[in-house]
Amino acid sequence: MFDFLSDYDDPSLLGAFWVTVQLTFLSAVGSLIWGTLLAAMRVSPVPLMRGFGAAYVNIVRNIPLTVIIVFTSLGLADIFGVALGAPDDFEVKYFRLAVLGLVAYTAAFVCEAIRSGINTVPVGQAEAARAIGLSFSQVLRLIVLPQAFRSVIGPLANVLIALTKNTTVAATIGVAEAALLMKEMIENEAQVLLIGAIFAFGFIVLTLPTGLFLGWLSKRLAVKR
Repeated sequence: MFDFLSDYDDPSLLGAFWVTVQLTFLSAVGSLIWGTLLAAMRVSPVPLMRGFGAAYVNIVRNIPLTVIIVFTSLGLADIFGVALGAPDDFEVKYFRLAVLGLVAYTAAFVCEAIRSGINTVPVGQAEAARAIGLSFSQVLRLIVLPQAFRSVIGPLANVLIALTKNTTVAATIGVAEAALLMKEMIENEAQVLLIGAIFAFGFIVLTLPTGLFLGWLSKRLAVKR
């Protein structure tokens, strides 16, 4: 039943999922950084920063991820010549462009998750911190964000799981991750259900332990109020 797998050596199958893991990890780190900055903008006392943060989130969340990924390829790479440090290596260039697109999209959801956590922090704590002379950035960094992150580990876990599944969109610009290999195998083999089951199991292996661990961590670090 699994004879067709002999045509695809293990490094090919495992390598495709390894690319998925790399996409997920790098995009998650970038999304967390950019999403946190956007959340800070959304609660900033500066109207221009608040307006930019709100506009970015509302616009990006309503654009399909496929459109964003294709834009990074056709728009940034092919039209504007953005190579991200790899002008001659197409595999590396489009991998980095896929990460950029995933970060731009996922950060909007990270921002809203963190902003919801910021709203759970009692206003009195921020007012007390400002009363003793702390600046807005100090209040955010030392008082608000540590508590906000602890209260939104669960929602951020959901964003991370969604990001893992969203990496399959990178196949549209030729990034050699799991979905691209699955497409190739389906085109060459007749066992569509079996191939789909194999790759579905692979994604379950990637996402289920992550969800369980972060769910446990969320309960462990929950802010007691």
